[in-house]
Amino acid sequence: MTQQVTTSALAVPTAEAMHDLGRALAALLRPGDLVVLVGDLGAGKTTLTQGLGDGLGVRGPVTSPTFVLSRVHPSLVGGPALVHVDAYRLGSAEEVDDLDLDASLEESVTVVEWGTGLVEQLAADRLVVELERPATAEEGEGRRAVLRGVGARWDGVELPGA
Repeated sequence: MTQQVTTSALAVPTAEAMHDLGRALAALLRPGDLVVLVGDLGAGKTTLTQGLGDGLGVRGPVTSPTFVLSRVHPSLVGGPALVHVDAYRLGSAEEVDDLDLDASLEESVTVVEWGTGLVEQLAADRLVVELERPATAEEGEGRRAVLRGVGARWDGVELPGA
């Protein structure tokens, strides 16, 4: 069976624009959504997640959970909590299982930095956000965001940049 994929791409020229993209994506998210963030160090994954947190109205501050691996930010507005995971130091899907993310997946929005190849088993439907930095200094400081909605959940959802 072929998986449905919805794709869009857009330029993200500043950190403020990355934050705004997170706020825009938050308006599309609902409990049970899994968001996988892909990108090199400094690509803007945490800045995007901060925008998601603002858009979802969760308790902050949203900071990188690199050393604690996972943080839960409860909603202040009656919406879903934001579960923010940094899988950078995890080496296998079994280590992700040890975090028990599936225990809160249905009622939360779960965002995983560095999750490619580790978290796909959590949900057949997911939003993958690839953040690309310029290859050279001459190209500037902006980023390019490629958004990929995977699965039926994202069929017909208009992603920013589409």
